[in-house]
Amino acid sequence: MDRNTSILELKGVGEKSQKLFAKLDIRTVGDLLAHSPRDYEVFEEPVKIAQAATGAVCAVYAAVTGIPNERKVRKLHILNVSISDGSGTMQLTFFNMPFLKKVLKQGGYYLFRGTVQSRGITKIMEQPKLFSIEEYRKQTNKLIPKYSLTKGLTNQAIQKAVKQALNHCSFEEEYYDSNILKSCALIPEREAVETIHFPSDREALLKARHRLVFDEFFSFMYLLRRNKQIGEGLENGYQMFETADTVRFLEQLPFPLTKAQAKVWQEIRNDMGSSVCMNRLIQGDVGSGKTILAVLALLMTAANGYQGALMAPTEVLAVQHFETIQGYVQKYHICFQPVLLVGSMTAKEKREAYARIVAGEANLIIGTHALIQEKVQYKSLALVVTDEQHRFGVRQREHLAEKGESPHILVMSATPIPRTLAIILYGDLHISVVDELPQGRLPIKNCVVNTSYRPTAYKFIAGQVAEGRQVYVICPQVEEGEMEDLENVVDYTEKLKSALPPSVQVSYLHGKMRPADKNRIMEEFSAHSIDVLVSTTVIEVGINVPNATVMMVENSERFGLAQLHQLRGRVGRGEHQSYCIFVCTKEDQETMERLQILNKSNDGFYIASEDLKLRGPGDLFGVRQSGEFAFRMGDIYTDAAVLKQASDAIDQLMAQDPELVQNEHQALKRHLLDTAANTVDFRSI
Repeated sequence: MDRNTSILELKGVGEKSQKLFAKLDIRTVGDLLAHSPRDYEVFEEPVKIAQAATGAVCAVYAAVTGIPNERKVRKLHILNVSISDGSGTMQLTFFNMPFLKKVLKQGGYYLFRGTVQSRGITKIMEQPKLFSIEEYRKQTNKLIPKYSLTKGLTNQAIQKAVKQALNHCSFEEEYYDSNILKSCALIPEREAVETIHFPSDREALLKARHRLVFDEFFSFMYLLRRNKQIGEGLENGYQMFETADTVRFLEQLPFPLTKAQAKVWQEIRNDMGSSVCMNRLIQGDVGSGKTILAVLALLMTAANGYQGALMAPTEVLAVQHFETIQGYVQKYHICFQPVLLVGSMTAKEKREAYARIVAGEANLIIGTHALIQEKVQYKSLALVVTDEQHRFGVRQREHLAEKGESPHILVMSATPIPRTLAIILYGDLHISVVDELPQGRLPIKNCVVNTSYRPTAYKFIAGQVAEGRQVYVICPQVEEGEMEDLENVVDYTEKLKSALPPSVQVSYLHGKMRPADKNRIMEEFSAHSIDVLVSTTVIEVGINVPNATVMMVENSERFGLAQLHQLRGRVGRGEHQSYCIFVCTKEDQETMERLQILNKSNDGFYIASEDLKLRGPGDLFGVRQSGEFAFRMGDIYTDAAVLKQASDAIDQLMAQDPELVQNEHQALKRHLLDTAANTVDFRSI
């Protein structure tokens, strides 16, 4: 059995299970082994209620002290139970588990395990797990893997399948040479995969993770360096000169460029007029004015008689860009002939757009992935701009570039990555930084709170909605069961509906929804048909709603600071004062101090550099990145040292044997070719 074997070959996996695994993108044995645990559960000895610390996951053995109280709020069934163990009392709340009323008898002793929260002086647990003493003892003090799940697929089912796969799967020969293995302290791949699923202790787990993160970074950056070698120094077939069009446009704008914008605009003009193709990244905080620089570059392209393309990560954002530029055309009479191209357009609308593009009638094409489809033929594509570029893969960017004859490339990112990491990660691009915000923006007001603040937050949200504003609420997971002890979008939406007035329109959005449904929800929120949008980090990019003034993030301690800052960038885009509420379930000093950095600063680059300092190899289990560099396991902040180690190893390798022709590098060459073939869109850039 090898990694390409279907999981149907595993005992106990039938067609029904196969469909459930497919929802997690697990189709082969290799996919299953690469589905690493999201966290590890350690069942520690039960504690007395008096010793149960707020924010900690604890087990308590206590008696039910009263008759369980039940009530229904809309579709939500709520069961409240009081327990005591002599040292103190605790309130338990169960959602949609009415059968427990018959199970939990007054005076009976039970073992409950969950996250301890507080409401005033009252300790509470929401949705704790119920165990027998024997059942709990069997698991005490073991590192038990916790996987991302989907409804109908249990943690135990994945563990069982993984054990089988490890027993029967053959691994390829070691592909790194002895120098890399020794200098980078890498354990064998098979040992790393076995240990990541079933670690004997934390030290073994860290060694396994180090090897697998190194593999991921090494493959990504090697392909990136090869890409750079191929594209470096391409002759500029579209040499451009600044015309009066951009000068007049800048004069008519109601605001001057900031010093940072002016500097970057000069760099872009120099690139487009030089003898080699532009390959530039604009990095800048949300609201720093990157889009106007892209518009200027596209206007310069149109004024020189060529076509430009602007690719956005979502249809909603593409439409917003199109409408903004249409507004500029009408108001300032600039020389754009724009056309929109997105997947939801009718066949007739697409045909008309294709005809305008190939004839050269349209000199600005704005769209999503539809821009790189085979049917789209350009007459003179000279500039490709990708917005929020970390949503696109190297390969996707190449596909768009291949539509022209080596066009200029301009990519924009609001992801604040410290320069030391950016140089490694954006290896094939020149970097410009817009590190200054336009004048007149109201700074976002932030607060870091514990779970007892929720009722106050809900009142504040209701007040903002009553004033005509809109709200985002972020949860770290889609549905119950993916990760225990974390809020999920589906259940939280019901909770919020029961806590807010009936007039407030609450809806949800997550990455597992069909693209058409995601677009519909984003459009409805944009049109203010929805007041409160409960979402995963999928809204990190791709939607611009100036009317949204509140961002509330649940389980904020599980996100990186840079990602929280990205999320916060969804508000503060309009004229009204905006607010961000970070709800934290842990109240230890270290966690609160880390989150207070967001309280002190709205500067993304400062926050990213602090994130880099504060996160260490122990912070392994935050919420997966949805935006910047969404590696399967590695995290560019937590694993910054491994990233540099992999980069240095590639530098040495490429200095000795850039084409990997030597005998000792043949296994590595096969591995990298296999990686490239199986990862068409190798995550990010």
